[in-house]
Amino acid sequence: MKKIRCALILLSVININNVLAQDVIEEIIVTSSYIEKNLNSIHNPIHLLDGDAVSNMATQSLGETIDNLLGVSSADYGSGVGQPVIRGMSGNRVKIMSNGRVNRDVAGIGADHINDIDLNNIQQIEVIRGPSSIFYSNGTTGGIINVVDNTIARTDFLESELRIGGEAQTVNGGKSGEMSYQNNLGGLNFSLAYKDSSFEKFEIPFGAIIHEEEHEEEHEDEHEEHEENPKYLTNSDYESESQRIGVSKTGDWGYVGLSYRGIESLYGVPFHGEEHEEEEEGEHEEERIFVTSDSEVFNLEGSYIFSDSALKKIDYFYAGTEYSLIEQHAEEAGHEEEEDDHGHEEGPTTFNNEAQEFGVVVDFSTDKLSQRTVINMIQEDISIIGHEAFMKPSDNKEFSFGYYVSTDLDLFNFDLAIRHDRINRKGSVAHHEEEEEGHEHEEHEEEIDYFDKDFENDSLAISLNRNINEYFNVSLDMASVERAPSAVELYMNGPHLATGRFEIGNTSIDKERSRNIDLTLNYNQSGFFGTFTMFNNNVDDYIYIMDSAKKEENLTVANYRQKDAQLTGYELELGRTFNIYDGNLELSIAKDSISGEFNDGGNIPRMTPERNIYSLLYSKEQGARFSLVLKDVQEQNDIGLNETVTKGFKMLDARFSQKFVSESGTEIFASVFGHNLLNEVARNHSSFVKNEVPLAGKNIGVSFSVKF
Repeated sequence: MKKIRCALILLSVININNVLAQDVIEEIIVTSSYIEKNLNSIHNPIHLLDGDAVSNMATQSLGETIDNLLGVSSADYGSGVGQPVIRGMSGNRVKIMSNGRVNRDVAGIGADHINDIDLNNIQQIEVIRGPSSIFYSNGTTGGIINVVDNTIARTDFLESELRIGGEAQTVNGGKSGEMSYQNNLGGLNFSLAYKDSSFEKFEIPFGAIIHEEEHEEEHEDEHEEHEENPKYLTNSDYESESQRIGVSKTGDWGYVGLSYRGIESLYGVPFHGEEHEEEEEGEHEEERIFVTSDSEVFNLEGSYIFSDSALKKIDYFYAGTEYSLIEQHAEEAGHEEEEDDHGHEEGPTTFNNEAQEFGVVVDFSTDKLSQRTVINMIQEDISIIGHEAFMKPSDNKEFSFGYYVSTDLDLFNFDLAIRHDRINRKGSVAHHEEEEEGHEHEEHEEEIDYFDKDFENDSLAISLNRNINEYFNVSLDMASVERAPSAVELYMNGPHLATGRFEIGNTSIDKERSRNIDLTLNYNQSGFFGTFTMFNNNVDDYIYIMDSAKKEENLTVANYRQKDAQLTGYELELGRTFNIYDGNLELSIAKDSISGEFNDGGNIPRMTPERNIYSLLYSKEQGARFSLVLKDVQEQNDIGLNETVTKGFKMLDARFSQKFVSESGTEIFASVFGHNLLNEVARNHSSFVKNEVPLAGKNIGVSFSVKF
């Protein structure tokens, strides 16, 4: 890693004196739609965040970065971990992608595992809600989040560009520095990016931490809340170092390129099930619980354009991923390492994921039809080794075939996607039995059951879009999507201390089928704009985890089950744009609401509460921008079994930025931002550790970047 860092710094200064400023107006292309389209021609429910805006925001988790978008929220676990939630769905129902390919980390195995994604020097983040993204990944009943960068350039760089930036935050004493460089040298396009971030444990408002203790009195279960008032959240620190390097060759025939991405992270785990149990028993000593992760991703991709042929072009790619995450315990100075209840020392737990993926997309569009087919093959091996290995290794294979067609009919635009997936998951489950001999307990493996599960999924999505007039547009999206159960849902069997539960998978569960319908209305005239979307999603055999009354190793036993469920909701935004003082002022109010219920009664657990979002944005042509966003999150009292009510909160964020351009063409971008300016006690209901791990308190920060 150190050698790569030196190479990045050395190559970044090549030809720096020859950099020229040039204003280029680029049309925004959404790459994660069925086919690449201009943003204005896409009517599916979608959000798009500009890469420059993301670069000048506070460094935070992926979920926190997109949390202010309608229909999108975050299930956080400290500052570094934020699992995105789309319309109440998370985990394997939402696919995190990098340049159109699923990110192969272990975020889906644990709520405390980071999404291993690099947000430095990106072009854009694309969020497609609902199952309309099935052409790019299987089982996307919630949607996809695609992070797009230009590491492998598809067109030649016209000029060299060096960008250097930095950032500082008050809530955690954090700081970060970043650099990126791109140029065309000898006919080859080179792209480099590097970022180093370090954040200490973050401040929290007074009384933000709550411990719920359950005890029995006169055969009745009572809950007693105990508040703690520390200034900082223990083990909430986060460090990360990332680097990317890419090279490509382009021509009239297409392009071909190679890239490498490496990310190293270290972050604390602010909640651990066994730590809380020991604290209740009065035996707890200060302990450092932390995670280190290391990922390396190699990509080969290209496109070959045919001339005078029925084929328009063929896109191809290969991706190889090696990922490891190690969770460790370290006693504070002055304390010796203790043994656990079974008489052995706590050692590290290592999560590994080795994956290879190959795909081909064939474009055979005509003047009247846009058509593509995709073939995708994936081999993914996941293993957990160590003290907290709650699942034995699993081997996963996937083969997918998809077809997409789009055409403009007289009455409406028509889009159709069909996908067939064949998925194989091999795994095993060990059964443990305790025997009592005198005053000693011995545990041994009684037997191991091996499983080889095959699933065949068929999915279909249809979109109909019509412009009623030049101001009003209507879009209807319908989909039937099947999702195979994950390896965790099948083969989990052990204590999962990050969630404070003893989780047991279910090898008998079947695939889910989601039948979804969305209706979207768009209006834009004379500065007024509005969008209204209502959706209904019926899920047959919805897979979920439910707490039981049993205890295992002092943890609540939670079992994976499935039953039919329904998720319904709406998203509404209304706004007006004004021309004021040589600038544009945009005011908007928005609301999103979702309810999730099982068909036989009861609520789906950890469902996102209703939110009202009030926004003000003022921008001037000279480059000044000011934004103010108030997110009013309602109390969530539609709770699942064994859940508790989560109080509402108001999150006020602001940002002011200014762009300066020198006579030589150098661009300087400075930004001042503030998060949770009201210093509210805030917690996400969708988080497993909402009470013990609240959101950070008031944060003021600055960021800058210089582009040569």
